[in-house]
Amino acid sequence: MTPLREDRTRTLIRPSTIAVISLIALLHLLGWGVLILLVIPAGIPLGGNGALVTLGVGITAYALGVRHAFDADHIAAIDNATRRLIERGKPATTVGFWFSLGHSTVVVVLCILLTIGITAIGATLADDSSALRTWTGVIGPSISGVFLLVVAAVNIASLRRRHGHAGGPVLRLLGPLEKAVDRPSRMYFVGLLFGLGFDTATEIGLLTLAGAATLAAVPWWAALTLPILFAAGMSAFDTSQGAVMRRAYAWQPGRRRMGEVYALAMTGLSVVAAILIAVVQLADVLVANLGVGGPLPWLASVGIDDLGFVLTGLLLATWAAVLLMTRRPRARTN
Repeated sequence: MTPLREDRTRTLIRPSTIAVISLIALLHLLGWGVLILLVIPAGIPLGGNGALVTLGVGITAYALGVRHAFDADHIAAIDNATRRLIERGKPATTVGFWFSLGHSTVVVVLCILLTIGITAIGATLADDSSALRTWTGVIGPSISGVFLLVVAAVNIASLRRRHGHAGGPVLRLLGPLEKAVDRPSRMYFVGLLFGLGFDTATEIGLLTLAGAATLAAVPWWAALTLPILFAAGMSAFDTSQGAVMRRAYAWQPGRRRMGEVYALAMTGLSVVAAILIAVVQLADVLVANLGVGGPLPWLASVGIDDLGFVLTGLLLATWAAVLLMTRRPRARTN
């Protein structure tokens, strides 16, 4: 079995990785710097009067971004794309960053529309029965569901091929779709498409904060600290998740048999999670918009809100368990 590994230069920090770390640091400096050094001293109310209230709103925006990074579809998309890029010998450390950057673009643009006075955007997205919410509720989950199914199918076919089975027509059919994401930066467009749903509680919560700040007639630059803090929190944790998964997939235990078990466990867990999340999302779209019955309403009701935390824990636990099992005992000294 050929081990999953990147280029030999993976031990060095690539310029692209340094640039990504710098951009994440810049988002933090810009968001927190403007809030603490300009907004609070000027007494600009973001959601209420008082410095503590304004600081609390900023912390809430950042926390919403961190929470959004642990959404199940984020974890599954980043994890499966990371594994596939590593298998093809591509750098994959920044997969999470590009995904979160694309996703944040949608959030920031909507908040900009709010700050320039288009308050109807906020009212429309807050209304579950509006046409915009209906369409975004179809587009976002459908795109993320199909993407997760495609990547899961490619990983299954790849795993079968590595164990001596032919790729078959499925792998050939999915080949062009898989090649569309042949480098980390292409995940920007995936994150952008995922963000079109704009239907999670975290995003609506941020929109509510930005809308409240706009109604209070605060300067536009002050209100934009909220989406920047949101993007900073999400990008930091999505990037960390992608980097950790890159490390987990690139690492191989010394024993051949253990290496096979490790690869099967890591890949199997990520593929099953991707399929589960995709099925639940697509079932919800069919039930909510087409009224499809049968077992689909039950599938749509399956809660996956906290599955991202569970999936992250299971992947890291699998890595840690194999690492402990493959540690060589220290030589005894007399």
